[in-house]
Amino acid sequence: MSQSLAWLMLVIAGALDVGWAISMKYAEGYTRVGWSIVSLVLLAAFVFLLGRALKVLEVGVAYSVWTGIGAAGTFVMGVALFGETLSAMKLAGIALVLMGIVALKLA
Repeated sequence: MSQSLAWLMLVIAGALDVGWAISMKYAEGYTRVGWSIVSLVLLAAFVFLLGRALKVLEVGVAYSVWTGIGAAGTFVMGVALFGETLSAMKLAGIALVLMGIVALKLA
């Protein structure tokens, strides 16, 4: 597998992680069957793609990038979908996460 394909899989895995986190919120502690199934399918999909990407990419960088995508994306979706609070401090925190991802990618 090429580096480009591995990075693509990693980014998709990060996006699926965001979907997984949101579906867990909608699953309400896995008490809603439909959302629970969606959550488990997304979990399986992102674990599979992350595992494939790790065959090529460095584990420290790849895992950090995947986690950052998940953290930043879930934060944005929490604000958009659930009206979670948005503050300057939270935005600064997400900016630091994203800067860390860029630094790891460039290193």
